[in-house]
Amino acid sequence: MSNLFDTLKAKIDGKGKKIVFPEALDERILTAASQLEADGLVKPVLVGNKEKVEQKAAEVGVDVSGAEILDPANYDEFDEMVASFVERRKGKATEEKAREVLQVANYFGTMLVYMGKADGLVSGAAHSTADTVRPALQIIKTKPGIKKTSGVFVMVREEEKYVFADCAININPDSQDLAEIALASAETAALFDIDPKVAMLSFSTKGSAQSPETEKVSEALKLAKEQNNDLVIDGEFQFDAAFVPSVAEKKAPDSPLKGEANTFIFPSLEAGNIGYKIAQRLGNFDAVGPVLQGLNQPVNDLSRGCNADDVYKLAIITAAQSVQ
Repeated sequence: MSNLFDTLKAKIDGKGKKIVFPEALDERILTAASQLEADGLVKPVLVGNKEKVEQKAAEVGVDVSGAEILDPANYDEFDEMVASFVERRKGKATEEKAREVLQVANYFGTMLVYMGKADGLVSGAAHSTADTVRPALQIIKTKPGIKKTSGVFVMVREEEKYVFADCAININPDSQDLAEIALASAETAALFDIDPKVAMLSFSTKGSAQSPETEKVSEALKLAKEQNNDLVIDGEFQFDAAFVPSVAEKKAPDSPLKGEANTFIFPSLEAGNIGYKIAQRLGNFDAVGPVLQGLNQPVNDLSRGCNADDVYKLAIITAAQSVQ
């Protein structure tokens, strides 16, 4: 795990990346922000009343004097932000509504990222996933060619690193969704210094079974190849045919993966969520994530059960995403 984050730290070292933390009164956020500032890795931007944030930091016993503290109720460029929000929402928000919405820390923080005042956002320690992701989808939006964001886990065990997707967002992705997830996951794999070899998973290998579920995966493979013919990707595969060379030789001898896949695209959220938890609990892998992908600028969601170290690590990942 340390090697993984050493690689990411090297990517952001000296870049001066700013990461917004909308939950500035949370002890875990303050502790992580203090450490990030002390390590010189990220410049924290804390959203909240300056006096209250500094008081809470003093109670926690951490130093956030190097962090930028921005208060939606007293922000010099608030009028500019309101105008930008109204324009971005294209008639879905009046100026009056914008002034109300932008008092909400997650919306205010997301607008800071959209306006280039920060490079990414980390939230979710005290908010639901929806509260974190909704402003991102409304304001930052997804990259061209991608309709939906998705969530990956990077599974780490000693020197082994794999990407599992989508394990966090899309319940029942269709073929187009799966193709988008595959392409975005390949980019995420590269961020973690994994040379992506992508397997589209199913309960069938190369037509050994036929059903609407397997056909969905086969169609997704076709769509992904049309968008990036240089990517090493194949399917549909059962997991062992994608991962075990001896099984691959028997079931899919002509596949470019040759049983060496490292980026696994699950056919549904149900499968992905179960799969990463089995690897985590039975295989003793560390699960890093979920890392959100497909957005124009990085926003990432913490678990409400997170600790300060989780916040620290996700901030590093978010900063590294902004370097790409």
